[in-house]
Amino acid sequence: MNYEAKLKELALKDERIVVMTAENRAAIRNLPEALGNRFIDTGITEQTMIGAAAGLAACGRIPVTHALSTFLVLRAYEFVRTDVGISGAPVKLIGAVPGFLSDGNGPTHQAVDDIAVLRSIPPMNIFCPADHEEMVAGLEQVIYSPNPYYVRYNSRPAIVKHSEAFELGKAETLSEGTDVAILTYGMLFQESWQAKAMLEAKGISVRFVNLRTVKPLDEAAVLEAMAKTRLTVTIEDHFQVGGLYTILSEVCLKNRVSPYVLPIALDGKWFKPGRLNEVLEHEGFTPAQLSNRIEKRFLELKN
Repeated sequence: MNYEAKLKELALKDERIVVMTAENRAAIRNLPEALGNRFIDTGITEQTMIGAAAGLAACGRIPVTHALSTFLVLRAYEFVRTDVGISGAPVKLIGAVPGFLSDGNGPTHQAVDDIAVLRSIPPMNIFCPADHEEMVAGLEQVIYSPNPYYVRYNSRPAIVKHSEAFELGKAETLSEGTDVAILTYGMLFQESWQAKAMLEAKGISVRFVNLRTVKPLDEAAVLEAMAKTRLTVTIEDHFQVGGLYTILSEVCLKNRVSPYVLPIALDGKWFKPGRLNEVLEHEGFTPAQLSNRIEKRFLELKN
């Protein structure tokens, strides 16, 4: 079942669910006919959509909003913070083409600061599915969470069978190595997983943690990963500032631990537009590039 089919199934069972979009119908093209007046397209007006969604939530509805991630997060930020955040309205924000998935677009369309921005809103939670299968698996829990939620929409097919039942706020540990811990989320799951295989082929034992939600974060899984390995690696298609590396730093300071950490992220720059494979190659995020960088740092520590 894909995202659209799952959302349709849930909405047909519960009249409180209202599907909204700011003229971004790519993933929900067939829902207007199915939902009638519970499908609302406000046009290219992200602020209006979020304000209306907050009002609908105040009346007992569960609005599921759709727009390009960068505009949903930045253009509508004041409305998300004030109308949704302050009230804690259970509005769901589904962000299209976040991070590297906006491959062919320029910096104005690149949501590589979305997590940094939205995690600062107290009640806002953030779900970054590893693939389309995981996004569908978590959708019902996201919709029925009492919190507002931001979802980094991910259309990539699954490359692994996920080993654990899905639970918001609980990470998935897919391997339990003792040399390197890879912590990642979202679309770079695929490249990180392939880098893991390359490292293991070189005799490096890898613990692999799919975080799923970066807020709430599964601190127990993160602390365990750091404690049981010699090097912790964070991999994300996001600015280094405010993303997973920052989140990990907060966890370490709070728990008074000081592991060796290698952050792999966008360090102070937007990425060069191009097709996804070109972006990954140019920015150093192919499996081989990730593997080589991790191996180099691990050997430096080992020696």
